[in-house]
Amino acid sequence: MSRLLTFLFLIPLWVPAQQLRLSANGRFLETTAGEPFLYLGDTAWELFHRLNREEATAYLENRAAKGFSVIQAVVLAELDGLHSPNPYGHLPLLNDDPGKPNEAYFQHVDYIVQEAERLGLVIGMLPTWGDKFNKKWGVGPEIFTEENAKTYGEFLGKRYRNAAIIWILGGDRSPEEAEDYTIIRAMAQGLAAGDEGSHLMTYHPMGGNKSYEYFGEDQWIDFHMFQSGHGSSGNKNYQITTEGYQLSPTKPVLDGEPCYEDHPINWNSANGWFDEFDARRAAWWSFLSGACGHTYGNHNIWQMWQEGRAPISQARTSWDIAMNYPGAFQIGYMGIFLRKYAWQTLTPAQGMIAAGPNTEGKDIRAAKAGDGSLVMVYAPWGSTFSLHVDQLAKGKREASWFNPRMGEIIELHDLPEPQTNMTFDPPADEEEGNDWVLVISVTKP
Repeated sequence: MSRLLTFLFLIPLWVPAQQLRLSANGRFLETTAGEPFLYLGDTAWELFHRLNREEATAYLENRAAKGFSVIQAVVLAELDGLHSPNPYGHLPLLNDDPGKPNEAYFQHVDYIVQEAERLGLVIGMLPTWGDKFNKKWGVGPEIFTEENAKTYGEFLGKRYRNAAIIWILGGDRSPEEAEDYTIIRAMAQGLAAGDEGSHLMTYHPMGGNKSYEYFGEDQWIDFHMFQSGHGSSGNKNYQITTEGYQLSPTKPVLDGEPCYEDHPINWNSANGWFDEFDARRAAWWSFLSGACGHTYGNHNIWQMWQEGRAPISQARTSWDIAMNYPGAFQIGYMGIFLRKYAWQTLTPAQGMIAAGPNTEGKDIRAAKAGDGSLVMVYAPWGSTFSLHVDQLAKGKREASWFNPRMGEIIELHDLPEPQTNMTFDPPADEEEGNDWVLVISVTKP
């Protein structure tokens, strides 16, 4: 009897949440009810470690209200997560042993996972930050072996079997030695054994890297994630999206860590700071190049910085204020706009662009539905461009400009049917940040 009671205590008895799966064409995620799932993530790496329950609820409510769908958070956190306790004084492991999880710590994780589920959010759960298996930099220590990685994975899998979860292995590290690969694969095996394969899995590598570089042939990885990172303004993350989109076998792909809003460019404020336009452009560039969604990030939020905490890389705004920076609202606008249409039918369509800039951060990106009934084109600077509109389906054409800064729509007149090419001039003058999305939809006769 005592063994049964212990087992029940360690596995929260939640009503099973609706889970996610891959679409039939392998291009996007969907619910088990068959509804397309737009992955709009936020990097809240220190959520479980640094926020108390009231703070965590306030953060999650803020993100749900803005239209986020996924919250990426780490169980064994980056910022001295093994030896610096959570707000209630609890460490995650006993004696740094992955086979000995601290129940009190995980009850706090449970609370946050349940709150996220209550609000309709999915937790993109990282079992550990990467310094726990490949220190390279940071605090560490390295604690994982093949055996205890599998044990720890099975523990997490069983505990959150019925929760709304996506497993994200890695944690800003790429495997370098054979042991690193062994540990990651063992952890994935443990997770799958524990949750009986009920959750999707991916891998979060370090900056400039992609999951398919390391695990492209592995069966456990359901969709690919890359990190375009924080090194340069105008980083053409769509190029990596395009590369991942063209891989075989076909799997969804997304940028799981692009440039953070309010992060110093290349980690040096002398270069300036990434702002909402940088974050917004990365999202639209990648999505219209074939991504299944996008992850936003704010430099102050991932570390849950506030006065009294040592800032990482010049963090300067309390997390509770940074929650309402413009970029977070604009990711929400993106989601509201895309869900008005059959976004899941869009595929990259650069061949539609007859003329338009593709350098200096002004790069035009286009996507269209396979049957030509829908096309979206993003102009980061509001540059004039021309389209091969003869690639559209026959029927009544309706066009509008979407303002991704404010979430507003400007309707255009019906487009004439017979033209081969058409030129479009977005509102206002060409300048950085005057970005617009052209959408053309066709009602077939």
